[in-house]
Amino acid sequence: MTQTSENVTWLTQEAYDQLKAELEYLSGPARVEIAKKIEAAREEGDLRENGGYHAAKEEQGKQELRVRQLTQLLQQAKVGEAPADTGVVAPGMVVTIAFDGDPDDTVTFLLASREYASADIETYSPQSPLGSGVNGKKVGQDAEYELPNGRTASVRILEAKPYQG
Repeated sequence: MTQTSENVTWLTQEAYDQLKAELEYLSGPARVEIAKKIEAAREEGDLRENGGYHAAKEEQGKQELRVRQLTQLLQQAKVGEAPADTGVVAPGMVVTIAFDGDPDDTVTFLLASREYASADIETYSPQSPLGSGVNGKKVGQDAEYELPNGRTASVRILEAKPYQG
């Protein structure tokens, strides 16, 4: 999991290896594949009306952006351990909260960088209003965070367990 402080991103060894493998693929085989797609589309003729060419160039742009993002992330990364199961909310933990202390109005989410966002569990960044509000709180404590409309919301930490992936 990740924990960001200043410009440092903390990653587990597994997460670092996964992101490094993605970067190696995108800057190696994926670049060759997209270059072949662009060349094949270029050979079709008039580039102004060539949808395949423009789609391939757009895909190339997105791929290069991801390469830059991963390169920067990995340059700033420090490899560390997953958070300990201490009941204190920290990046890399699955957190269950109750809004306004109501045990029937709960949400469970992963507190982590967007690199970990998945369909399996909702992910909140430690820098988000809710993420920064609960970060460092213990199970049973209340936390406050600012809503987009400027008001303050209150939640109670019900559970905080290390993410098991």
